[in-house]
Amino acid sequence: MLSYYNQSETCVVLLHEIYGINQHMEDIAKRLSEYQVDVICPNLLERDGSYSYCDEAEAYQNFKENIGFAVGVEKVKELLYQIRDEYEFIIVLGFSIGATIAWLCSDEEGLCDMIIGYYGSRIRDYTEVIPKCPTLLFFPESEVSFNPVDLIEILKDKRNVIIQQFQGKHGFSDLYSDKYCSNSATRAEREMINFIRDYISLRG
Repeated sequence: MLSYYNQSETCVVLLHEIYGINQHMEDIAKRLSEYQVDVICPNLLERDGSYSYCDEAEAYQNFKENIGFAVGVEKVKELLYQIRDEYEFIIVLGFSIGATIAWLCSDEEGLCDMIIGYYGSRIRDYTEVIPKCPTLLFFPESEVSFNPVDLIEILKDKRNVIIQQFQGKHGFSDLYSDKYCSNSATRAEREMINFIRDYISLRG
C-alpha cells in the first residue's frame, strides 16, 4: 500500500491499473498529496513490485485469473468501510481497471462521496450501474477493443455522471506510457482538481 497522510478531512483512494503500484501511480499520489489531502493507494495485486508495460499481456492475465473485478471491488469496499468514519470526504480515483472498480463501488449510498475514472474501458460491461455520488469519467478518443463514443452515449444521461473525452488513446495521462498525450493529461488533471474543489466547496 502507498499512502500519504496530511491530517486532512479528505481522502483520495487511488486505484491502480493492471500493472500495480508503479511510478505513474506514485507520481499521481505524490501530486495529490501536495493538495494537502490524504492519499491511500491499496495494492490490489498483493504482490511485490509492479509489472512493466512490456509485460501487459502477463499483467492482464494475472488480474483476470487471480483478482478480477469482483475481488477488486470487495477489497476496495472493505477499505472504504474501514476509513468511512475517519473522513468527511472520500474520493475514489481509478485508472483503467481501477476506474472500473471505482465505478462498481459507486452503487452503495454513502460509501464514498465522489468517483473519478480515467479510461475505464470495462465500464462497458457494467452500464447498468447507477452511481449514488458525483462521478466524473474521462475517456480517450479511441480504444483498441471498442468505440468510446458508443459507451459515452449509453452513460451520458445517467444521474450524477459527467463525461469528458480527450484526444489520445488508453493511457493518455501516463507520462511513462507510449500513449501519453501531454495536452490531454494536463487538461484532464485540471478538470479533476476543479471537480473536486467545486464539490467540496458546495458541500462546505
